[in-house]
Amino acid sequence: MTTRPYVILSAAMSVDGYLDDASPERLRLSNEADFDRVDQVRAESDAILIGATTMRKDNPRLLVNSEERRTQRVAAGKPAYPLKVTVTRTGDLSADLNFWHHGGEKLVLTVDDAVDKTRDTLDGLADVVSVGPDFDWGLALDELGRRGIKRLMVEGGGTIHTQLMSQNLADEVHLAIAPLLVGQPEAAHFLGAADYPGGSTARMKVLEIRAIDDVVFVRYAPKERSA
Repeated sequence: MTTRPYVILSAAMSVDGYLDDASPERLRLSNEADFDRVDQVRAESDAILIGATTMRKDNPRLLVNSEERRTQRVAAGKPAYPLKVTVTRTGDLSADLNFWHHGGEKLVLTVDDAVDKTRDTLDGLADVVSVGPDFDWGLALDELGRRGIKRLMVEGGGTIHTQLMSQNLADEVHLAIAPLLVGQPEAAHFLGAADYPGGSTARMKVLEIRAIDDVVFVRYAPKERSA
């Protein structure tokens, strides 16, 4: 039986729960010290996953930035960079995005109808795999498990965080809460409306709370809920 990876959801959000504001520029929610914490979590992961919408909007490189951490990964017998993964139901991806041209290996998880389109668009830039006629997170995690991924860091966006939380597939949640208020209904939230396990009274276990300069970092265990 395939062992699925340990799934960590990672996000920086405002006090009122937003991942960004509605302006064309990316809202800087975190600070340098917290960016370094995120880099450490990336270095400890076997794969990093973002959704196609986040990739198109933010155009991230999604790397382990510290040379020392990359060296430590190689010394431990790992590739310098974790596997980079994205998910898409439509295959609407551009081969020009930074994601494909930095770091190590890349993987696209998609659905049957979008496989050929995605392979044609990327033309060898990434391995492209279908997880069925409809996107199935269980099958997606099984595929990662078969590839030896033991620790998966998920960096968004909100739709993916919502799906994994509502399906009880997240093992940890890492939240960096910035001292900002966005208040724009059209901006992206960390989580959306969903039927979450246990309902509105189920309390998650807190694993850690600490201040990182002006950001508060909180680590939750969402599967450890009590009514």
